[in-house]
Amino acid sequence: MLPYRKPTKGRDYWVFDDALPDVDAVRERCLAKDDWVEGYPYTSETWPGLRAMPGLEPGELAVIERLVKQATGAKELWVQQAPGGGTLNHNCVQVVGEGESEPRPHTDSRALCRYAAVLYLNPNVPKDCGTAFYRQSLPGGRLGGNIVQAPHNNLVEALGTRFVPGNHFEDDVRVPHKYNRLLLYNANLVHSATGYHGKTLEEKRMTAVFFWMA
Repeated sequence: MLPYRKPTKGRDYWVFDDALPDVDAVRERCLAKDDWVEGYPYTSETWPGLRAMPGLEPGELAVIERLVKQATGAKELWVQQAPGGGTLNHNCVQVVGEGESEPRPHTDSRALCRYAAVLYLNPNVPKDCGTAFYRQSLPGGRLGGNIVQAPHNNLVEALGTRFVPGNHFEDDVRVPHKYNRLLLYNANLVHSATGYHGKTLEEKRMTAVFFWMA
């Protein structure tokens, strides 16, 4: 069973509305991209929808990182290189539509990031397509924890299996979808998108995601 700490705003997660001064320009630039990489259901990849990098330009990313530093007190943020020289999907735009995925509670790797964030980039997506923090749902109606701690780096290591049914978790705290909202959180908390929307590129849930060490 994982340890539990109630996700608390201002300690475990932070919400910034109107995060970017010109978010409409960011959205238009993303809609005009022609270098999307396809995931499920278009290819055999396990991750859903479409992805493209980079999402934000340097000046826009600097605005986001100032917010992160102010909230967390971090003096420095950096992007950790993945094992084997790979890169994280940091500053990555993700577009996922209705039927392309479902909530998948997980944690981000403690070895690769301390903080993660999602920026919502579609003004017409329902509120219930935001993000939730989850905790374990155990036999007999008992509730378990929500945090991955050392010596484990992620949920797979902590639970000892790659196949964790989604119904083994229930949502604990929800943060609704809102255009130009930045949700920042401790990356070792169990979390997931709560829903997806739309059939076309313009309609689908569009977000930019970020992963930092500090």
